[in-house]
Amino acid sequence: MTGPARPLPRIAAIDLARSAALLGMAVFHFSYDLEMFGHLPPGTVVSGGFRVLSVTVAAAFLALAGVSLQLAHGARVRPRAFLYRLLRIAAAAGAVSLGTWAVFPDAFVYFGILHAIAAASLLGLLLLRLPPLVPALLALAVLLPPRPAPIPDLAWLDWTGLTATPRPSVDFEPVFPWVAAFLAGMALGGLAHRHGLWDRLSGSPGRLTRCLAWPGRHSLAIYLIHQPVLIALVWGLTRIGLS
Repeated sequence: MTGPARPLPRIAAIDLARSAALLGMAVFHFSYDLEMFGHLPPGTVVSGGFRVLSVTVAAAFLALAGVSLQLAHGARVRPRAFLYRLLRIAAAAGAVSLGTWAVFPDAFVYFGILHAIAAASLLGLLLLRLPPLVPALLALAVLLPPRPAPIPDLAWLDWTGLTATPRPSVDFEPVFPWVAAFLAGMALGGLAHRHGLWDRLSGSPGRLTRCLAWPGRHSLAIYLIHQPVLIALVWGLTRIGLS
C-alpha cells in the first residue's frame, strides 16, 4: 500500500500566468463595457485585436486549469480536494448564469468559461494516469474536425458546440473546441512533471513575485467580482460625463 501523497507546493509561475490572464480579461471586459455604454463603436470587441485577446485569454484559463489538474492530482488523485474544487467552480458557473440571465435574459451565459472548466475537469480526471501524449493527441483530434458538425440543431446540445446555430450568449465556450486547450494544458503539465520542471519552480518566491502572483492565487473570486466592479465604474464615469 502506498502512503499519502506528498503535499504539492504552490508554483508561483502558474499563479503569475493566471495573473496575466486576469489582466487580459479585465482589459477585454473593460472595453466590452465601454462599447456597451456607447463609448466604443459597435462590434469593436468582437473583431481584430480584441477578438484575438478574448480567444487567447479563454484558452489560457482553460490550459492553466489543465496544468493545475495535472499538478494537483497527477501523482495521486485526492477525491475530496477534487470534488471541493469542482463544486466551487460549478457554483460559480451557476452564479454567472443566474447573474447574466437577470441582466441579459436573451443572451445569458449558459456555458461559459467556468462551465467549460468544470466539464473539462471531469474528462481530465479520466486521463490523469495516461501518458502526456494521450491528452495532446486528443487536443489535436478535437481541433482538426470541421465545425459545426453535420448534426441536427438540438437546443440541448448547444453546450457541446456541435450545433450549427447555438443560442446567443455573451460568453460561450462550448466543449468543442475549447476542451482542446484544457487537454493541451494537461499534456504540458505531465511533461513538466516528467522533466522535473515543477521541482525547479517550487522555490520560495520573492516579495515582488508574491505580489504579482496574488491575483492568480485568487483567480476565481476576482473572476466573479471584476465585471460588476468594471460596469459600475464605467456607469459612474458615464453618469458624470468623464468617459
